[in-house]
Formats: sequence, structure tokens, C-alpha cells
Amino acid sequence: MSPRGVAIPEIRRQLFDAAEQVLLREGPSGLTGRAITREAGVATGLLYNHFPDLDEFLAELLVDRAGRVAEGLLDLSDRAGSGHVVDNVMGAIGTLFSGNLLALARLALARPAITARLHRALGEGTISMDAAERLLAGYLEAEQRHGRLSAAADASALALALVGAAHQLLFTRGPQDPALHAHMRRVTTAVLGGHLPASA
Repeated sequence: MSPRGVAIPEIRRQLFDAAEQVLLREGPSGLTGRAITREAGVATGLLYNHFPDLDEFLAELLVDRAGRVAEGLLDLSDRAGSGHVVDNVMGAIGTLFSGNLLALARLALARPAITARLHRALGEGTISMDAAERLLAGYLEAEQRHGRLSAAADASALALALVGAAHQLLFTRGPQDPALHAHMRRVTTAVLGGHLPASA
């Protein structure tokens, strides 16, 4: 609990959400402790009651958001055998697109001091940079067991191609491009098309 009786996880969530809003509105240069706490509507010193410094806070923000994206894909394999394979994959890609990955990547590039902290989180297994790829590969393997994806298909390679394409489109076109999902659906259809029976 904090000194004011508010549960720490709730404070973290409030500060993380506020920081994400500042990042999206003002970019990495606008992420100051004062701007974040003002956005969150809390006392300026509250951030430093729970984090040793701003870089540690921002590293934790990136870890938290990476985990959220992975959590959004955890039920993907449960969709195997139902719906259309391309639709299911696009639902997963939509989770990637909605995760503000572009802004978060720019934050990591703009603040090299948090890189060491991210490497520590990676080493501890707190986050995994290939989580989306692995979860998508698991889904495609499940579709193979259902006979809705060719048994000869390399599920891991297909997952890598799809996640890589999603990142490329996100970084080159930007999350606000109204045609982003249409471009990605075309790529997904092209990548998977030769491996799908008509019924899938």
C-alpha cells in the first residue's frame, strides 16, 4: 500500500496509462515526471515514491505494455478450428496494431538509458520480444491439427513473416493510416493463401 492507502498496483496502472497518453500526445521528449503525474492527476512526487527514477519507470512501462500485447494473444490458439483462419490471424494482428508499438519503440530509441533495464527484464524472462511470434505459430500449428492449414506449412516461418510484415507496415505507414488493416489483410491472405484449403 502507498502512504495514502491506495494499492500500489492501482497507482502503477494509473501512472502507466498517464505516461502512455503523454507519449502519444507529446512524444518521448514530453515524458517528464511532472507531465506524467499531472496527466494522472496525482502529486508530483508520487511517481518517485514507487520508482527510483524516471528511466526505471519508463522501462517498467515498456515491460507492462509488452506484457499486455502478449496477454491479448493468449487465447488465440483457442480459436483454432472455428471462423476463418485469415480472420483469426487478423484479430491477432489487430492486437499488435492497437498496442501503440510505434510510440513505444520510439521511446526506447530516444532514451538509451532504459535499454539496460530492458535487457535485464529480458534476461529475467519478465518479457519476451518474440511472444507474438510464438503465440501466432502455436495458433497455426493448432490449425494444422484441425486440417485447416497444410501439414507441410512451416508454422514458425509463417508466423515470423506475418509479425514482421505487421511491424513493417506499422513503422512505415503509421498506426493512423486508414488503409493499414486492408494492407495487412492482403499480405496475410498472400502469405497463407497457398497453405489453406477452401473451407478454412
